[in-house]
Amino acid sequence: MSDLTGEIIDNRYHLLRIVATGGMATIYYALDRRLDRHVAVKIMHPHLASDDDFVNRFIREAKAAATLSHPNIVAIQDQGWNEGGVPAVFIVMEYIEGFTLRQVIHGQGALGVSESLRYFTPVIAAMAAAHKHGILHRDVKPENILISKDGRVKIADFGLAKGAELGSTLTVESSVILGSVSYLSPEQVARGVSDSRSDVYALGIVLFEMLTGKKPFDGESPIQIAYMHVNQNIPAPSTLNPEIPPELDEIVLKATANNPDKRFIDAGAMEEQVLALLSRLDPKLRQMSLELDIPLPKANSAKKKRSKLEMLKNVTTQLDLKRGNVMRENSKSKEKNTASKARKKKSSKRVQRNRTIAFIVVLLVVAASWYKISGPGTKISIPSLAGMTQLQATEAVGALGLSADVTESVFSEDVPKNKVITSDPAGGGRVAINGTVHLIISKGKERIKVPVLAGLTLDEATAALEEASLKLGRVTEKFNARRDEGLVITGAPISGSNVRKDSTVDLIVSKGIEQISLTNFQGRTSDEAMNELTLVGLVVSSTYEYSDTVPIGTVITQTPSDVATIGIGDEVTLVVSKGPSKIFVPNVYSLTKMEAAKILEDLGFSVAFLYIGSQKTVTDVSPKVGSSVTPGSTVTITLG
Repeated sequence: MSDLTGEIIDNRYHLLRIVATGGMATIYYALDRRLDRHVAVKIMHPHLASDDDFVNRFIREAKAAATLSHPNIVAIQDQGWNEGGVPAVFIVMEYIEGFTLRQVIHGQGALGVSESLRYFTPVIAAMAAAHKHGILHRDVKPENILISKDGRVKIADFGLAKGAELGSTLTVESSVILGSVSYLSPEQVARGVSDSRSDVYALGIVLFEMLTGKKPFDGESPIQIAYMHVNQNIPAPSTLNPEIPPELDEIVLKATANNPDKRFIDAGAMEEQVLALLSRLDPKLRQMSLELDIPLPKANSAKKKRSKLEMLKNVTTQLDLKRGNVMRENSKSKEKNTASKARKKKSSKRVQRNRTIAFIVVLLVVAASWYKISGPGTKISIPSLAGMTQLQATEAVGALGLSADVTESVFSEDVPKNKVITSDPAGGGRVAINGTVHLIISKGKERIKVPVLAGLTLDEATAALEEASLKLGRVTEKFNARRDEGLVITGAPISGSNVRKDSTVDLIVSKGIEQISLTNFQGRTSDEAMNELTLVGLVVSSTYEYSDTVPIGTVITQTPSDVATIGIGDEVTLVVSKGPSKIFVPNVYSLTKMEAAKILEDLGFSVAFLYIGSQKTVTDVSPKVGSSVTPGSTVTITLG
């Protein structure tokens, strides 16, 4: 591979230095002169660029990753051919300045539980997003997991990616060879097939390697390692690192089960288990943590309430004293008024009215304070109950003298099953003494199983999806020898997958058997007919008959022969000539034994010999010369 450092690709990307080289391409650190930013440019090796299959797979990598928009997947920014300079097929990606997970494991060995999950969580999130879009990676390994200097984790290299909209990558055999053998699932090695569960297997191996610092199997050759993956079970990581909890062992062993049906159905299902484990290992990671919620009342709150009541009584007493003083003053005023009518006339009626109003206001304030603090109007502030179990929420409000009930259970994508989503009143609200707090409980994520659609018509499949609360997605057509035209071949996600309500399901519908032109080989050799018909995918059978007019080995008739097209896989029958039904006995008199025998055998006769006399030449022939006999008959020659 020649070094293209210094070249400018597509009049835009200035290649500055080589970052990495693989079996298929070289990656350069480059400058995008148009946008003035640094990028990674992946250029296919020239000896592969002439192979259309490799070029198509290379482009398919760009399309696969470009369909995915996720913070943990390396973004594809451009793809093309360099037509103005050095011939090159290239992909432009965001440049991740940092290192690979392989380098981390090589430098640190076993990463421990918390560190392993810190790296693995964004990886499984990215793969869950890919599987949700029906795209497989098929080459998950530490070398393809990048860690930037600021700690961002990203998956790269969807070179073996496969999806319904992308087609397959080259052939089954090439996929097995190109994948890294230490991360290949048993079904990839044994049968050359893969689905989302194959990616799950590779993810399980990567997690095993992070937890233990080594691969589960080691051998002298890739074939030996592949054999171990097919015939042996992956050991529990705790056998190499006793600090690993049983729950993490269970996740790794389920992901790497030899039987694909026993694994997580896809990365999304595995992600749920990993996040649940993280929540148990570190409660602070619980989605709706109580740290920011309103605190529960403390034990001395009752004392504070009693102090408030005592203070209220003191206020009431003081108000009563004031009211007594006012009454006494009024009494004295009356006495003075009785003693002197002149002074009574001078007394202001407005002052008396104001005093009465003030007294009433004081009484209302006292009554309202009693109602709110210790009377029927007293209300208690409740804490946020979101994220608690029903039992925890009941105990929390019970400590306040309140009760709780469940008014509704609903599905939630955010709150785990059997946890409180919200309450009525919500956190911070107030409830009357001995009141009830109403809870809304999560039923967990609503997941619907994709029904079996293969063999249905498009209308039937659409109805089945609607009945399952799913939607019809993109419909593509494909020739298929097993399904009649108009019937569903498969769907994506596949039948049995658990998906969200109202998710779309893409369908592939059969176009029937692919039709090809049929050539009539009558009058041509049987070998020529057999080779050409077999090459285009037809099944050929032959029968043989004698013919006095058609040369031996030539096609007499062909069935079918009166149609212009025929379906791939259909049968064509040839009737091939065995030559004439009668042949004449030639004149072999005076020839030697060897000369006469060769002539007769070439014509298809069996030869018998009769010896008399000197036995040097043929003296008699039976049946006689010129007789018409069946091919294969016995001719006796006399040597004398």
